[in-house]
Amino acid sequence: MALIDFKIIKELISDSTSGKDREELFKEVLLLVLARATRADHNIELVEVTNVQNTIKEVTGEEISEADILTASSSEVFETQSLERTLTNATRKLSEDDRITILECLANIIRSDAHVRHHELEFFDHVATALRASPSEIAGLAISSK
Repeated sequence: MALIDFKIIKELISDSTSGKDREELFKEVLLLVLARATRADHNIELVEVTNVQNTIKEVTGEEISEADILTASSSEVFETQSLERTLTNATRKLSEDDRITILECLANIIRSDAHVRHHELEFFDHVATALRASPSEIAGLAISSK
């Protein structure tokens, strides 16, 4: 799977991404955040991994294996830069809709095992802060055109 190598994120770290890579960056960031969410409470459950697979398929059209999700959850991309710093750098290239989609998907993954734990809330807060999400974005509110 091409997403799992995090090529665009690695380029972003070195500041060499171009505008045309925004869609791929969104897919990689979505995978990265959701995969890491499965480990946020230190208890990876199959229902969470399955929900990540289904979410990635639904949002991006990409198929991803359980093994790829587990690999992505501990990606070496963090050896050079923290998740928060990676997301902060990515935010400059992601649209508001991309950021909202990532947060909505993350909230759904956190709720997927029916037990929301402190570490998961803390993870969500770190992601939301790094993505520079406003409280209204986090709540899923948007200005209507009517």
